[in-house]
Amino acid sequence: MRITDVRAVVPRGTDEPTDWRTAMAQIAVLVETDAGLAGLGVGGGGKAGVHVVETVLRAALVGRDPADVEGLWALMYRETLPFGRQGLAVMALSGVDLALWDLRGKVAGQPVYALLGGLRHPVVPAYASISHAVTDAARGFRHVKLHMPRPSPGFETNVAVVRRARERLGPDVALYVDAFLAWTVDETLRLAEAFVPYGVGWIEEPLPPDDLDGYAELVRRSPIPIAGGEHEAGVRAFREILDRRALAILQPDACWCGGLTPLREIFALAAERGVRVVPHRGAEVWGLHAIAALAADPLAESGRPWVTWLRGQPRIEAGAIRPGGAPGFGVELDPAACP
Repeated sequence: MRITDVRAVVPRGTDEPTDWRTAMAQIAVLVETDAGLAGLGVGGGGKAGVHVVETVLRAALVGRDPADVEGLWALMYRETLPFGRQGLAVMALSGVDLALWDLRGKVAGQPVYALLGGLRHPVVPAYASISHAVTDAARGFRHVKLHMPRPSPGFETNVAVVRRARERLGPDVALYVDAFLAWTVDETLRLAEAFVPYGVGWIEEPLPPDDLDGYAELVRRSPIPIAGGEHEAGVRAFREILDRRALAILQPDACWCGGLTPLREIFALAAERGVRVVPHRGAEVWGLHAIAALAADPLAESGRPWVTWLRGQPRIEAGAIRPGGAPGFGVELDPAACP
């Protein structure tokens, strides 16, 4: 079997926001073969990511055997090395890698989680990822994460947001907060102390991702675990985080960190250090199969509601999600979503 084409598209989503972050976040990638089988993946980088896929990565892969997924990952990484290693190039590469894993599962007639060692968790608990105001979107979940107001409205208002959420959710729902790069070390430490009475399970991405010194200080001093990593890419970056003890919980995104090939290694590295991995957007199939097979303590973040262009994505029901049993990742691209 040989690869005959590698294509990418920015899908149209009927409910997709026009926010620039969303426009940069999602591309669908197809890897086609001379056997009539094709793999589907999702990467990032928007139209710029499509360009990387359809020029550099297509040229590297056409004519090659798709079975050597790990070898092809290394090849794509080398081809993008002068302008890659992080960011857009690796986000584009992620979609191709996931498509190759999808194809590997289809060739084997097995779901991807079976290729990763088997279904360790048939049912995965999920958390609702919502705005700072608790709404009906949290109903039925035993875990809820608040996206805190940005720009930061100040200490008292942030504490009031968490207090109101705890009052609304009750004592039995796990509560997490996501600062999305908006706080300082001092602000985070002060808020962490104030959040303790409300049972906050983690504080996510309080600092810019490059501030590993700041993150290491937070891990040492914060009474609440510090989570992050959705904007990191590759095994090397996560190994440095682990070596420096800069995060207590890792949150790689399969569609941005380089795909499933590095994600599998990140899980293994974290397991050696006793560090939890809770992938960003983990309820979407690309992270869900890894969680179901590899996680010691599984938890999946709810997917993005504007991703309406995939068919076969499992639904979260009663605060949990079950990975399907179809070959590969078990999803298809809606043709109506392709420009």
